[in-house]
Amino acid sequence: KEIHRPAYGRQAGMNTHANLPAFNRHGVLAIYRFELARFKRTVWQSLVTPVITTSLYFVVFGAAIGSRMSEVNGVPYGGFIVPGLIMLSLLTESLNNASFGIYMPRFTGTIYEILSAPVSAIEIVLAYVGAAATKSILLALVILATATLFVPIRIEHPLWMIAFLVLTAVTFSLFGFIIGVWAKGFEQLQ
Repeated sequence: KEIHRPAYGRQAGMNTHANLPAFNRHGVLAIYRFELARFKRTVWQSLVTPVITTSLYFVVFGAAIGSRMSEVNGVPYGGFIVPGLIMLSLLTESLNNASFGIYMPRFTGTIYEILSAPVSAIEIVLAYVGAAATKSILLALVILATATLFVPIRIEHPLWMIAFLVLTAVTFSLFGFIIGVWAKGFEQLQ
């Protein structure tokens, strides 16, 4: 006579090492792709507007201050302000992308679809923060490319630059995600 036993481990979709639920990479990728698709749909306000704004900073600061100040510690003034302007855009867009990304489903009521899906809280955070950080890093790299049109730029340590961009984007995307969860209205979101 065969005894029926409950399924454990791989048979029940569990990770046998620690009896934790398996990582739902399909769910994470679905949320991640959805957020990147929103980025593509709103490319004007997500990419073009920050690049134009930063370009105006180059023109204004370059003309107003750059004519009076030629170098800062051996670095041309235009090249000196590029990292600050890139970080300004990176910080702002990381916060905005992540907070808006999680707030809008709450506002429209579609958050319940995400919450009822077989996706854990960690996976939801990973998807939204990953998408926001990706969008912010892409924007920073476009701004860096745009800056080369205005001033000569020399990157001394490209690996450190990429690492710093990634860590900063992820950190501020996490802050933005917290703000998006906490906000009760658009006023608090801003």
